[in-house]
Amino acid sequence: MTVLKWLNDQLLRMDWLNGLVRVLLEDGLGLDLSSRVGASLHFFIFDVIKIFILLAVLIFSISWVQSYFPPERTRRILGGMSGFKARLSGALLGTITPFCSCSSIPLFIGFTSAGLPLGVTFAFLISSPLVDLASVILLASIFNWSIALTYVLVGLLLAVLGGTLIGRAKMERYIEDFVLHSPLLDLPQEQLTRRDRAQFAWAQVSDIFRRVWLYVLFGVGIGAAIHNWIPAVWIETMLGQNNWWSVPLATLVGVPMYADIFGTLPIAEALVGKGVGLGTALAFMMAVTALSLPSLIMLKKVVKAPLLGLFFAIVVVGIMLIGYLFNAFAYLFI
Repeated sequence: MTVLKWLNDQLLRMDWLNGLVRVLLEDGLGLDLSSRVGASLHFFIFDVIKIFILLAVLIFSISWVQSYFPPERTRRILGGMSGFKARLSGALLGTITPFCSCSSIPLFIGFTSAGLPLGVTFAFLISSPLVDLASVILLASIFNWSIALTYVLVGLLLAVLGGTLIGRAKMERYIEDFVLHSPLLDLPQEQLTRRDRAQFAWAQVSDIFRRVWLYVLFGVGIGAAIHNWIPAVWIETMLGQNNWWSVPLATLVGVPMYADIFGTLPIAEALVGKGVGLGTALAFMMAVTALSLPSLIMLKKVVKAPLLGLFFAIVVVGIMLIGYLFNAFAYLFI
């Protein structure tokens, strides 16, 4: 256990980097890290570097695995399943696709046009931005493994239940016609060499970095401000876990925003540090990533209003329930 704890502290929490940044700021620049400015700079520099290092390693590894499962092969695998097994597989597929909600929609269109059941495609659409492997590792690095693994379980549960409810509602008529009649290509899988897979993985790392770097900087900046500049009493008054309205408020505030989960994690970390309930912070994070306004606008081009409304209602209610549960049982995790 001592060795595992050391590996967790050094590889995930990056205590070595924390100390290095501290030495740089204190000895190199002469900053007082007990001051607001010093503490904010330390929070910002450490979190940005840590998130980018973890992202590079994790996205490369995940993309290497993905190179064995191109969309057409995945469609054939899922197409041979039905019922709960298919919906669970669709949700699990979402965990190995490091996409934001907007980036998940093209794959959702492809799977739907290929004839996969709505329950499967919506299970994928819910889980993909919500529960990817990279975010799980980052959650463990910021909080702990029990929180990260429980988050995965409840996220998958929400995806499977959401897909099940949508599938049983029989709302195929609310899919736009162009989606159902999109042309499909059925090409044999290309035999990739290790070099090809490495190039693909690095291309994925580069693409995701281009899409998320600004959100990471913005999210860490907000986290640093919350952590060091906003009085705890203000935040506790609005979002304290004893306030019944904190979870719905955090969820509804998160919906209009657009950010990757990697940018919202530092905000969640800072909120919890200021006394906000764990469930409230996670509800905010989940709403931003799964129900961002841009993704809802894109989805409106693909599905009609009744189906979009059902999807939105299921995910909002699910996020709120998860938030309340995490708040109620936070003592088990922290």
